[in-house]
Formats: sequence, C-alpha cells, structure tokens
Amino acid sequence: MTLQPLTHEAIAPEIDYPDSDGNPMSDNTEQFRWIVIIKENLEIMYANDPLVFVGGDLAWYPVRYTLRRMALDVMVAFGRPKGRRGSYKQWLEDNISPQVTFEILSPSNKDSRGIDALDEKFTFYETYGIQEYYIYDPDDLTLAGWQRQGDRLTPILSMSNWVSPLLGIRFDWVAGTRISIISSRRAKISIPCRVRSTIAAI
Repeated sequence: MTLQPLTHEAIAPEIDYPDSDGNPMSDNTEQFRWIVIIKENLEIMYANDPLVFVGGDLAWYPVRYTLRRMALDVMVAFGRPKGRRGSYKQWLEDNISPQVTFEILSPSNKDSRGIDALDEKFTFYETYGIQEYYIYDPDDLTLAGWQRQGDRLTPILSMSNWVSPLLGIRFDWVAGTRISIISSRRAKISIPCRVRSTIAAI
C-alpha cells in the first residue's frame, strides 16, 4: 500500500478572508481626495495595458491560510489583469505581490498609535515584496519614498524630481509645495479641483 502525503488543504482547511479591515477608508475629505487623485490618475495612465491592476483601499493578503493582511491606500500590481476584487489574495494572483503602494497621511497617522501602525506597515511591505513605497502628507506637504534594494526598503534620498523606475512617473515636488505627478506618456490629464494633480508629457 502506498501512502499519499497529506495536502495543505487537508491539514489546514480554507478560512474566510474579510474584505474590510474594519477601518474607514479615510479620516477626512483631503485624505480621501488624494487617494482618489493618485489612484484614478494611475488608472488612466495604464488604461490600455490589460496587465496592470490599480487598486484603492484594498486589503492585501500575501499568504494563504492566515489572516495577516494590510489595507493599501493605492496599489499597483504589474502582471495582473484588471477587474473587480474584494481583496487582493496573492495566491490567486499567480503569487504576484503588489509592487508599488502609496500611503496618504491623515491626522490619525501622526499620534503614537498612528506612528506604530506606519512602522508595522513598513515592516509588512518590506517582508512581503513591495518594491516602491511612497508616503504623502497633504497637510504638511511632505513626501517620502523607499525603494527595494535586495531584501530591504531603503530611503530615497531626494524625492524632488524623482523618477519611479517601475511607474515611469516623475514626482514634480519640492518641500512645502503640493505634489504633481508627471508621466512620459503622451497624455495630459488635469484634475478639476482646488488641488491640481497633473499627468503630462515631459
């Protein structure tokens, strides 16, 4: 008689993966607006590429059979098709992790609990494969970024005119000013609101 090895499914039955982390998408209208501005601009940039998925306020589960997850304000996954998702379950996405994520800060990110949560996010992203991580504070007008070097996310020393290697966009920003995003693609998109974000031909 030949013994068959037990599958993981037999040892650990499938579990439920909630789509929501129970937290609101944003704390205020300014944070929400910037999440939408960045997410929708990226959607337009990659509208004609069927294998670039852009998500907003989406829970990412990198490992099956665990509830370890993180809610991303804006995420980009190259190599994954567009389409509706309740959450991003990596094992259903050819095990491709999101490569780029944006965090838009709000006042709640700046107290001790918020800072601890950001530290936890950073460790999560570093552990599970984020390649580029950007944090923008629309109130204090600060911008920070990290890029993967080996198994670590290392700080980008200057974000002024930084060009994202993966997205091909340039951050038109200096300290104390609103951010604009400029792409090498042949399109110009203006956001019709008080805060103007532009994707334009360089």
